[in-house]
Amino acid sequence: MAISLSNLKPKDGSKHKPKRIGCGEGSGHGGSGSTRGMKGQRARSGEGKNPGFEGGQMPLIRRIPKRGFTNKKFKIDFQEVQIDKIIQKIPKEITEINPEVMKKFNLIKTLTKPVKILMGKSEKISTDKKFKIYAHKFTKPTQKILKQLGVEYVQLNY
Repeated sequence: MAISLSNLKPKDGSKHKPKRIGCGEGSGHGGSGSTRGMKGQRARSGEGKNPGFEGGQMPLIRRIPKRGFTNKKFKIDFQEVQIDKIIQKIPKEITEINPEVMKKFNLIKTLTKPVKILMGKSEKISTDKKFKIYAHKFTKPTQKILKQLGVEYVQLNY
């Protein structure tokens, strides 16, 4: 017999019927316990404890001392834009490039986060258009390239 989608079956014994819990005494899984044992927290519906629960003992996560400093609260998350992408995507007519213009041309996602201008992949960047670029931060190689191109850049406050 040829194998086709219409006659595929799982191997004998590989599939089991699920336990039909709480479907009467005749099912073998009926009665008050319904395979959950007798009474207690684990027998109830909605039973569940948080992953760190240790039966009332002080959990490990609370026993271990917390030391050190984390800068997570104060970290500034920049949106990074490469200078070659700015030159490619923004037309020559636009002389002042600021975060609003970058947002318009889908170079950044939001205006709430500060913008950082990066060098990009290519080392040789050339352009004949003159523009002024506003951003919150510029990397040192980017500043060097912008000076070589004769592009004025202004650092915004964030």
